[in-house]
Amino acid sequence: MESWLAWPRGIAGILEFFGGILITLGLFTRPVAFVLSGEMAIAYFMSHVPRGFWPIMNGGERAVLFCFIFLFLWAAGGGEFSVDGWRKKRSGAA
Repeated sequence: MESWLAWPRGIAGILEFFGGILITLGLFTRPVAFVLSGEMAIAYFMSHVPRGFWPIMNGGERAVLFCFIFLFLWAAGGGEFSVDGWRKKRSGAA
């Protein structure tokens, strides 16, 4: 019998569930987005590339899309209305 935490699907599910909550709140946006971007890249290369490299041919459009969305969030941060933005304003950082 296989554990629900079996690599890689169980770990990916945990990362996506809790990472999605943190991204939605805007809490620890940059590090969480970086980890989730890497997770989506791994998912693409493990699940989709064996069927062909290009996303349109192997059904990996969503994995690539989320990978780049998370990379954008890593670069841009959570923004003014996120918990990170609120904490930054509250601490007085410019």
